[in-house]
Amino acid sequence: MKLRSIFVVVVLFVVTVISAAAQAKPSAADQQARQRADALLAKMTLDEKIGQMNQLFFFPFQPEASFVDGIRKGQTGSLLFVTDPAVTNRLQKVAVTESRLKIPLIFGFDVIHGFHTIFPVPLAMAASWDPAMVERSQAVAASEARSVGINWTFAPMVDIARDPRWGRIVEGAGEDPYLGSAMSAAQVRGFQGDRIGAPGHLLACVKHFAGYGAAEGGRDYDASNISDAQMWNVYLPPFKAAVDAGVGSLMSAYMDLNDVPATGNRWLLTDVLRKDWKFDGFVVSDADAVHSLIPHGYARDDADAAMKAFSAGVNMEMNFNANVYVKNLANAVNAKQISEKQIDDMVRPILEAKIKLGLFENPYVDEAKVKPTFDDPSHRAAAKLAAVRSAVLLKNQDALLPLNRTAYKKVAVLGPLADSRQDTLGSWTFAMDIGQTATVLSGIRSKLGAAAQVDYAPGVQINRGTSSIFDMMLKEKHPPVWPEAQAADEFKKAVDLAKDADIAIMVLGENQDMSGEYASRSAIDLPGRQLELLKAVQATGKPVVLVMFNGRPLDLTWADENIPAILEAWYPGTDGGNAVADLLFGDAVPGGKLPVTWIRNAGQIPFYYSHNLTQNPAEEVKRYWDQKVVPLYPFGYGLSYTAFAYSDLKVAKPEFKVGAETEVTVDVKNTGSRAGDEVVQLYIHQQAGSASRPVRELKGFERVTLAPGETKTVRFKLGPAELRYWSASVRDWVQEAETFDVWAGGDSTAALHSTFKVVK
Repeated sequence: MKLRSIFVVVVLFVVTVISAAAQAKPSAADQQARQRADALLAKMTLDEKIGQMNQLFFFPFQPEASFVDGIRKGQTGSLLFVTDPAVTNRLQKVAVTESRLKIPLIFGFDVIHGFHTIFPVPLAMAASWDPAMVERSQAVAASEARSVGINWTFAPMVDIARDPRWGRIVEGAGEDPYLGSAMSAAQVRGFQGDRIGAPGHLLACVKHFAGYGAAEGGRDYDASNISDAQMWNVYLPPFKAAVDAGVGSLMSAYMDLNDVPATGNRWLLTDVLRKDWKFDGFVVSDADAVHSLIPHGYARDDADAAMKAFSAGVNMEMNFNANVYVKNLANAVNAKQISEKQIDDMVRPILEAKIKLGLFENPYVDEAKVKPTFDDPSHRAAAKLAAVRSAVLLKNQDALLPLNRTAYKKVAVLGPLADSRQDTLGSWTFAMDIGQTATVLSGIRSKLGAAAQVDYAPGVQINRGTSSIFDMMLKEKHPPVWPEAQAADEFKKAVDLAKDADIAIMVLGENQDMSGEYASRSAIDLPGRQLELLKAVQATGKPVVLVMFNGRPLDLTWADENIPAILEAWYPGTDGGNAVADLLFGDAVPGGKLPVTWIRNAGQIPFYYSHNLTQNPAEEVKRYWDQKVVPLYPFGYGLSYTAFAYSDLKVAKPEFKVGAETEVTVDVKNTGSRAGDEVVQLYIHQQAGSASRPVRELKGFERVTLAPGETKTVRFKLGPAELRYWSASVRDWVQEAETFDVWAGGDSTAALHSTFKVVK
């Protein structure tokens, strides 16, 4: 009883602090938006209200005229995938001049990692460990999208993913809730600016709420079965960080969460989101997710699906043509299953968002501003910087990198991804000018100029063998499959180029359609004959540099044992090829760190650094009899062209009370001969408590730039926010009086260690 009393006191303290912050007085702008929305609701018919809850896809192959009547009648509140500003203005004109109440449409689009200028994929951006850079990058994306009339992006995706087979791991920040929360908040700030409606910014929509990244077997859309402790401690924190950052909307997930589909999950969408977190924005379903409650076996029919999604807390239905809300909610009101006041409560935040975005005053887009926005040279520079800061140097035997640009007169650039513009960009890119894309081949040729002969051969082809759901929207198709004789010739050509060259730079990995939605894999090997090609080129005896394009960890065990230099470039975006060239030839220094544990093979899945201890910790690496349970590269890992040393780890208060905080400092020194970036990372472990705690948990990081010989003292705060957790024993949040380990270093295996004690 005594221990439980301590827990209760601590829980009450934490809850009081959180509730006080969450219930702060609304701003004047929020109050004005609420008043204007209520005034509108008083004038609206029931059908017009339900129309605001209806969002439709607009694809280029659909006739524009087919949407006009529904907009005019107030049956459509939002459209998505409209990217032509002239079309946007024409459709918006119907809404604001021909509909009864002149309520503007809100236009949504998947602005995931850029719009016209493409930035590295989100998993790559997380590898930068640089939230400020990520925020600036998404601000650029927002400005470009807003210039064509898009007001709302379905991003960021903040699902924690610990299974690299899951295709959508590429869209998130990896496996860790602390890093994921930092990236979540940064992206919300980048998209929305300092407030919803900030000029040149968008309404953000954090997705997919929640637990989608835990899909069984890494199979997209499959069920997630997540314990309460894992839900609160791992999967929900990045969503909470987005809500705390002021995100205006959330998207409900497709999958079944603990036997209740997320789109019909009242605990998730009402109890957690609205009641606990005090979220006052709106929730949109994923595409057709309301109707999908039927094939889930959760709803009997569309009428039942409408009731269950509405009652759970879904404000807006995103749909192709099911129109579940439009066809069924009015009947539910007339049958007194729900009240019109409940409809008002669901429509109000949608109207408030449109008011805050300024759509009533400025419904149209200035088409003359599109080209100047797209042509802004600072956007491409920002994309290149993001690609440089996101790259992770995995191996650099005998300091092969950086390459001396005058030392190699013949350079062979090989691999199916070396000159593929679409694959340089990655998935979820639809509105870019693909002709602006710099591939690795073009980047190296531009870098070396006439100083070297740069020859190219793809060597092999790779393809997934099945269609992607976004194939119709790709700007550049992959070439037809080679006949067998041509395939043999192309393979030989690549090997012969390597034999004749001074060095081979190989760009391998996955086509962009092998990652993303509907792109899960049962294996994580290099697809196709890429490994065979890599082995053949290595056998020539020439030095080989491997550059990886991919959206998930892949099996690089053979490469790590045999290839001297490996650079993980992910899918680096519009200026990715030039960024890679800068990194290879030393005009930039890699400083990225892995946001995921890089496993050796699919047999290790799931494998993440923050696992719990077993009863025999000393034997943990032997838990498979046929291999050690250690990753190829640990979470937080990444090399540089210089070296760093850590020392003098200090805890300002080795003992402090529950509810208080301490400062932890560590010195990091650049011991090499050139400037470089290091990501200083802080990990803790609670040695005992009411529940088992992970062997290590990230609780602080900072990316620093150090000149040769320079030392910097990096400071971290540890207090209730970092030390509390949701206890499965107490079934609530606790901060406990216990002893903690603390480590600081360059990755999750950091050896520099100290302890501190939290007391009553």
